[in-house]
Amino acid sequence: MSKFLIACLGNVGPEYENTRHNIGFKVADYLCAKHKVTFNLERLAFKTEIKLKGKTMIIIKPTTYMNLSGKAVNYWLQTEKINTDKLLVVADDIALPFGTLRIKPKGSDGGHNGLKNIQESLASDVYARLRFGIGNNFSKGKQVNYVLGEWATEEFQELSDRIIKAADMIESFCLAGMQFTMTNFNNK
Repeated sequence: MSKFLIACLGNVGPEYENTRHNIGFKVADYLCAKHKVTFNLERLAFKTEIKLKGKTMIIIKPTTYMNLSGKAVNYWLQTEKINTDKLLVVADDIALPFGTLRIKPKGSDGGHNGLKNIQESLASDVYARLRFGIGNNFSKGKQVNYVLGEWATEEFQELSDRIIKAADMIESFCLAGMQFTMTNFNNK
């Protein structure tokens, strides 16, 4: 049975629950609800497994906080004996307009501290990432306040549909592969 590690990034704690930076956690929570599984607190992450058509998706929400996400990702890759070609990281992205979803097989960290730490921990930028656009509607010097801020009302109303699409992309990545998922979901 083929195993995948789906690392959904965010920050633990109620003060971060509905922030833009926590979109990875929201996607993970939706996937769990859809497949009727629950997270358990394990080493460095909340973790669960979803079986899907002969594949196993191990989903983690790191408890290391965003800036040390690599520690949890690396630990679970090693523990579950999963190669980085079966890793997908779900993270927010200010370079994409709100609600835009893009999956890529590799790339730079784009200034995202969670991705930067993962790249440092893996000593590579060759791992798949699903970037969830949160927009960049902030003034100079206010980026931290923006990403750690809660969704605007108009964004919140559209969030559910985008989370469902992100979950569909994750399942497609595991079942059909990167190329198929990029072709059928990016820019759509």
